[in-house]
Amino acid sequence: MANDNFAAPAGKIERIEPPCWWTGMKTPLQLMVYGKSLKGYSVRIWEEGGPVIRQVHTADSDNYLFIDLEIPEHTEPKPYTFELTKDGDTFTFVYNILPRREGSAVRGSFDSSDLVYLIMPDRFANGYLGNDSTPDTAEKVNRAKPDGRHGGDLQGIMDHLDYLADLGVTALWITPPLLDNEPEASYHGYAAADYYKVDPRYGDNELYRELVRQAHALGLKVIFDAVPNHCGTAHWWMADLPFTGWIHPKENFPASNYRLAALTDPNASPEDFRQCFEGWFAPSMPDMAIETPFVLQYFAQVYIWWLEWADLDGLRVDTFPYNEKQAIARWTAMILEEYPGLRIVAECWENSPAITSYWDGAAVNADGYCSNLPSVMDFPLQGAINTALKTDAQGWNDGMNAIYEMLAHDFLYPDPRSLLIFLDNHDISRFADDMDGNVDRIMMGITLLATLRGIPQMTYGTEQMFRAVDVSLGDVGARIDFPGGWPGDKRDLFTGRKRRKKEQKVYDHTRKLFNWRKGNRVVHYGKTMHFLPHNNTYTYFRYLPDEPGKKVLVFLNGSDKPRKVEWERYGSLLKPGETGINVLTGKPVVSGVKVKVPARSSIVVEFI
Repeated sequence: MANDNFAAPAGKIERIEPPCWWTGMKTPLQLMVYGKSLKGYSVRIWEEGGPVIRQVHTADSDNYLFIDLEIPEHTEPKPYTFELTKDGDTFTFVYNILPRREGSAVRGSFDSSDLVYLIMPDRFANGYLGNDSTPDTAEKVNRAKPDGRHGGDLQGIMDHLDYLADLGVTALWITPPLLDNEPEASYHGYAAADYYKVDPRYGDNELYRELVRQAHALGLKVIFDAVPNHCGTAHWWMADLPFTGWIHPKENFPASNYRLAALTDPNASPEDFRQCFEGWFAPSMPDMAIETPFVLQYFAQVYIWWLEWADLDGLRVDTFPYNEKQAIARWTAMILEEYPGLRIVAECWENSPAITSYWDGAAVNADGYCSNLPSVMDFPLQGAINTALKTDAQGWNDGMNAIYEMLAHDFLYPDPRSLLIFLDNHDISRFADDMDGNVDRIMMGITLLATLRGIPQMTYGTEQMFRAVDVSLGDVGARIDFPGGWPGDKRDLFTGRKRRKKEQKVYDHTRKLFNWRKGNRVVHYGKTMHFLPHNNTYTYFRYLPDEPGKKVLVFLNGSDKPRKVEWERYGSLLKPGETGINVLTGKPVVSGVKVKVPARSSIVVEFI
């Protein structure tokens, strides 16, 4: 469990966070010590030559101490004894400083060479029935309830890592594995009750670390889903907050106005501006005051701890702009100071590319703001793809024009290849539902995801055209169980047992494209050149300017009629007679020679 790395007398210390630390870290360490009536205690460390106490802070609550520590460069990794004394009363606790893994600070991360696969553990697979309900958690398993706990866990993910690797996945984004102890709808994990403890219905901290080890052994990276904006009402500190300013008071702004435009609008009123980030995101999610230095330090340490503890490969940040924006920019910088090569991708849910680009850490904003983010999620492109593929006709703003027009905004982003692109995720409707189950349209979407600029992200089951159990339930209905992940399931879509023909068709299309994509530098890092849509067809190339012979042509026919590839339009990149391979069929393609593409389908041609 999270606090196994320290020991203290019963009745004195209930919690110490972070529960351990490492030698060689750049991040200043601030221990949050919680126990009965700690105010007024002095603190010293018995051992010399180890951690140095720089300052001890009291809180508004009598039950907290915050201890600022310096860990000198040559500190010996071992347990250290802290002695607390007040009015003749003395007790101790032991805190572990661990050896840091070699190369930890310079770890790599995920990038545009990866396929990121989004998993909700409770909905993916139930690998161990014994933890479906536990005595120390409020909500019990009820698979019949759409927003209840269904029993999926970390062991279930581990049991199916081979399926993911075979599909072409190279990175896992797992929604928060931390304890969410709300009495209802606790399955999603975004209302943490303990930031240092894996939910026991998923497993424990050691099992999570083992999941990462096994994923790495198969070449799969693991991305942690960070939520510094809010905790849950069941979080242990809600009964005794350290400071009155630890969270934003609900009385000021009961709920966010959810208008991210208010944060970038030079004409916004102060009231609208503040309500966006000070209002609570949901009634069960108290809003953290990350602009408070103690809170900022706490949340920087949380995610640095998990990165180090579990040897993780990146962070995805939930509701990034709903934090006070200068503070969350500093939070990002603190993590990147510790791990300069780490990729942090943030949810900035806006359909305007101008507003989305504002949060790109490499952008130059008129107001001087810099988020420090290496990546943001490309919601505008997701909306454009959805609009484009729903129709056979091409209007001024829909059909394939929607994608062309959105990519024409790439000038707003310093490097569009850093954007996380997706067809759907756990917060929006299933792509197969958006396409009304049309297999051809779904496969065109997969082609776009595999070949457009950016870092592709796929939601679990999109490769088999998962649809919501009930679209009227919104995201709850879309967060379905993966058939075959539970004992007794009638179908097993991990192995293909009773997989329907249309599901198999989408699966084969996905698997072929993303396994091809794994080794394709042109698609990973190449530039994009696209051509104005014509008759609801859309053509673009991915190419490397320094290697002119290497390029990939993608032709999408969104119309209801077969269309010819218009070779004569592509002279700037392609000469007549150049030979390529149709990635989907394996057959040769010669530029200038007639190629007819069926209605609502795509071809991908690699020229080498």
